[in-house]
Amino acid sequence: MSKTVVVYHSGYGHTQRVAQFVAEGAKAQLIAIDADGHVSDADWTAINAADAIIFGSPTYMGMVSWQFKKFADATSKQWMGGEWKDKVAGGFTISASPSGDKLSTIQYFITLAMQQGMVWVGQPAMNDGNINRIGSNSGVMAQVGPTSPAADIPQGDLDTAKAYGERVAHVAAKLRG
Repeated sequence: MSKTVVVYHSGYGHTQRVAQFVAEGAKAQLIAIDADGHVSDADWTAINAADAIIFGSPTYMGMVSWQFKKFADATSKQWMGGEWKDKVAGGFTISASPSGDKLSTIQYFITLAMQQGMVWVGQPAMNDGNINRIGSNSGVMAQVGPTSPAADIPQGDLDTAKAYGERVAHVAAKLRG
């Protein structure tokens, strides 16, 4: 059995809600990046011990939040030591507009994973109007209006997040052998 963690930053609760569904699907530990861009020493231990790491951030101004970027910059120790090489990676984001340049956020996660020598898992679900309604194959993209609470995130986006978590954990288990 593989171990998966979901590392995310959430500014207003929307990303946290998506993270919960990803983690449910992956049977993963949730690790929140705090408002100052930090995770605890215990969280770093869990992240480093995981077989799969799923990254999450809201898309702010076409990119990850600064808190997530600070976390990512702090992974240089793992990069130097090759500690995350061959771990499985995935990612998800949410923004207020249908596009919101969410792809830039997902591509940032992919770049971080590639720099770390990780194996990226895409989103295989076809857009059926409910599951993967935004049509992202690179990871999970969710959307809810700018004044909407996290409870208003469409159920299809949350179902997509859960299915994606399951997929990442499944790939990690297969690779672990």
